[in-house]
Amino acid sequence: MDISIIIVNYKSKDLTLNCIRSIKAADWPGLDYEIIVVDNYSADLSGEDLKQFGEIQYLLNGQNQGLGAANNKGIRAAQGKYIVIMNPDTLAEPGVFFKLYDYLEKNPEAGAAGPKQLNPDGSPQASCFRWPKLLTPLYRRTPLGRTKWGRTDLDRFLYKDYNKDSVREVDWLLGSFLFCRAQALRQVGMFDERFFLYFEDTDLCKRFRQSGWQVVYYPAAVITHNHLRQSAKTAWYKFFTSIAAWHHLASWLRYLIKWRLT
Repeated sequence: MDISIIIVNYKSKDLTLNCIRSIKAADWPGLDYEIIVVDNYSADLSGEDLKQFGEIQYLLNGQNQGLGAANNKGIRAAQGKYIVIMNPDTLAEPGVFFKLYDYLEKNPEAGAAGPKQLNPDGSPQASCFRWPKLLTPLYRRTPLGRTKWGRTDLDRFLYKDYNKDSVREVDWLLGSFLFCRAQALRQVGMFDERFFLYFEDTDLCKRFRQSGWQVVYYPAAVITHNHLRQSAKTAWYKFFTSIAAWHHLASWLRYLIKWRLT
């Protein structure tokens, strides 16, 4: 098996089905692939819904285990040489899988690669980042991001000094679409399940880099991402009333403790 694609569904049935349609419509020149859908006990999707697409492996969790744990369940079931972590709100553009497959085949030092991500209107979306510093999440979510120090840190964090049309090794990639070498993914230990939601992708890329694997932004491959970051939808002054924002804060604190960030 060349490629295993893992999609975690949580109350996003229509997005998941559209995502699968885009996978089926993508170019697959001579590649074998499988699709694994892990449902985080959302009760809006069933194996019957997936029969229209042929053979798809459907794994149902008895509770919402969080994004990292659900992806790990799919990874354990995967047979592919490469494993794609793909969010339901993404759509594969033609050639995205083959281009990333070809890049990793030719670059054995790369543990993971990510495509250019576009908004539904075709505008570019931030999907590769430098490591966050202590105040980076605060700058991203509050008016402090408009201060001189906030702007400087966010420009650094978002690679504003880098032309996003060229291939580059980066610190970390947005987890909405990660094309991973299975050998590398299993070597570093998959996702840390202590991160229920948010920072699981940052942490994974950190472990790739620490283990000697490259993490690469590869813009020749493209996806569309209908990015609906729940924590960012809440006004900064209502941060502590949002469940998604609480998950974001909890994951940030876990990340700080784990990596002793200062």
